[in-house]
Amino acid sequence: MVKKVAIVSLSYGIMGEDSARHEVEIGIKRLRDYGLKVKIMPHADKGIDYVKNHPKERAEDLLAALSDDSIDMILCAIGGDDTYRLLPYLFGNDELKNAVKEKIFLGFSDTTINHLMLHKVGLNTFYGQSFLSDICEMEKQMLPYTAKYFEELIKTGTIKEITPSDVWYEERTDWSSGAVGTPRKAHKNNGFELLQGSGQFSGEIFGGCLETIFDIFDNTRYEDSPVLCERYKLFPELSDWEGKILLLETCEEQVTPEHYRKMLVTLKKTGIFNVVSGIICGKPMDEKYFSEYKKIIREVIYDPALPIVANINVGHATPRCIIPFGVNATVDVDNQVIRFKKGIE
Repeated sequence: MVKKVAIVSLSYGIMGEDSARHEVEIGIKRLRDYGLKVKIMPHADKGIDYVKNHPKERAEDLLAALSDDSIDMILCAIGGDDTYRLLPYLFGNDELKNAVKEKIFLGFSDTTINHLMLHKVGLNTFYGQSFLSDICEMEKQMLPYTAKYFEELIKTGTIKEITPSDVWYEERTDWSSGAVGTPRKAHKNNGFELLQGSGQFSGEIFGGCLETIFDIFDNTRYEDSPVLCERYKLFPELSDWEGKILLLETCEEQVTPEHYRKMLVTLKKTGIFNVVSGIICGKPMDEKYFSEYKKIIREVIYDPALPIVANINVGHATPRCIIPFGVNATVDVDNQVIRFKKGIE
């Protein structure tokens, strides 16, 4: 059972801005209502400019949280777009390897990079929720589906299975304090959707945000991103992907179908689609370009035998489940469930 949570800002420092204070207060109260002690790491709430300009200090917060035996869980404040800049401070002298200890690490979006970092040093992590995006939800309560998985994780240290949400929600456009207590607009959700291949397949799930993975190989967003990621061998070797289930989900940018195709083609060049046992895709935010994305991923992969399942409630569309990495999973579309053999103890 989790007793103490550390909050880190490894990408974007919005948590430290006055504009987010009402959200942070909501989230900290909810964590404490669960009986959790909360530690905001020293640099996590220093604001956007500080966090952006101090990757070394961001890395120090992660290392300190990992090293602290009193901390059971590390919760990312939110995603962002430049956590790759932590690489030299975590791998230059084996800093991350020397600090890592068995504990829960939870985040998504740009945090995909941090999941890859921790994978390199042998820590199995959890993907799908973050502090500001989920715990700080401005409705009167956390979204029920989201809360169900967060509560399971903090109480048991694992996730046993995932089933689809009955509904999905439109993303908020107003994050001001005046919007506190206002409900999101809900729509009926259709469950896991088999796009091709067998409706049942197994393997350890690994992956994350497609835009973030794309930036490992493409220098459009940051010129030095591919250079640093290659220097520290961030993207796993093909042998490491053998038999895994690849998780792909898209971010709030809601990229055009053309760019979605470009990202998948770039990923295909690694050979990853030739070795994984299947692919699961998170629901796009507000279902924008959903039908186009489903068509494109089948076209790019061009292997009808490879199972592809869409509409998983993970990633940038709400509500969100939590997916454990490094745990054997069985995807069963017929029974609308993903089961996990065991969790992190």
